[in-house]
Amino acid sequence: MVGQRIIITALVLGVLGGSVGGFLSATVFRNELARAFGVDPQTGTIVRSDDSGAIERERGAAAEPGEEAVVAVARSASPAVVSIVVSKDVAVLERSLSNLSPFGNNFPFFFSVPKITERGTRKQVVGGGTGFFVSSDGYIVTNKHVVADATATYTVTMTDGRELPANVLDRDPVNDLAVVKVDGSDFPTLSFADSDRIRIGQRAIAIGYALGRFNNTVSVGVVSGLGRSIEAGGGIDGETESLTDLIQTDAAINHGNSGGPLLDIAGKVIGVDVAIAEGSQSIGFAIPANAVKPIVESVKKHGRIVRPQLGVRYTVVTPEVARVKNLPVDHGALVAASVDGESAVLAGSPAERAGIVAGDIITAVDGERIDENHALSTLVLAHSVGDTVTLTVNRGGVEKKIVVTLTEWKR
Repeated sequence: MVGQRIIITALVLGVLGGSVGGFLSATVFRNELARAFGVDPQTGTIVRSDDSGAIERERGAAAEPGEEAVVAVARSASPAVVSIVVSKDVAVLERSLSNLSPFGNNFPFFFSVPKITERGTRKQVVGGGTGFFVSSDGYIVTNKHVVADATATYTVTMTDGRELPANVLDRDPVNDLAVVKVDGSDFPTLSFADSDRIRIGQRAIAIGYALGRFNNTVSVGVVSGLGRSIEAGGGIDGETESLTDLIQTDAAINHGNSGGPLLDIAGKVIGVDVAIAEGSQSIGFAIPANAVKPIVESVKKHGRIVRPQLGVRYTVVTPEVARVKNLPVDHGALVAASVDGESAVLAGSPAERAGIVAGDIITAVDGERIDENHALSTLVLAHSVGDTVTLTVNRGGVEKKIVVTLTEWKR
């Protein structure tokens, strides 16, 4: 995908505010949202059923045998998928004309200039994304870029129309993940699959808040690729992120799907939807479940995300990179300074203490090979702070084993 623009898929609304402009008011937004959920926006009464089985029966159509599993997944998983609405205080602006005519009101047209006055602020919806419950007591997983704005407020909207204030517990310093929480109990939940067992070609089902309007939109495809690395931008915070070891899928992922689940045919989460290739024909990406599970466990245990750190910057070694740089191996992670000149090995890090130096090629972690489909960062993040790991390192064509004790990632 040379030259392909990758964009993260939170919905960002352009808000100018007040009578001068605005994409959508909070009231209109929530009314549209409620109607999409099948809920009367005034009374909160459910006015139609989203039960896919009931809809099919009403239409007199029956799912084909091969479709029954997908229908069942959509029906059982949808209640655990939520919309995350982002709101901020925006200026209320009033436009008027000031008459500067020296002739009073006789010739106001030729001497009038526009004047904009700020008349306070009001809460307005500025974006949205998707999340899903991972525990019955209100823990929700989403993307970091969905809840990146620390000055915004967040509201979770469920399929039954309930709106719950959400608190961002932590944003992952490493990956595009975050954990938010709402108060309550007995929420429907989704469970994680073992994403190391995913196979290319297996069925993949995405559920999300498409375009900020169509709740729990279901799209079906397959796992198209594994171990993808991308540079993604275009989210609420406007930043670009380097994401590695992603699942590629052709299940349609739209703006607003960020943070939603990518499910297998058993209804378990194999990944968290994060990005699309703009202008492509169904090329989407998701963060694997096994990269998500540790952050959920960490937040539940510590109240925040605790990440292990090795402390190196590196370039992924491919056969082409090995040929160009005349390297002794065609896979691994080449320890090297960043393009901005940042040090290859972080001062005081476990890697420095263990004697790792620029030019080393780390080819395995505890015997697990590092290559294009298995990133060094992924293998390290699968461990916990305090774990001891054995690195296989090629230094100048000579292979050696180096033992490293991982420390906590400092933000």
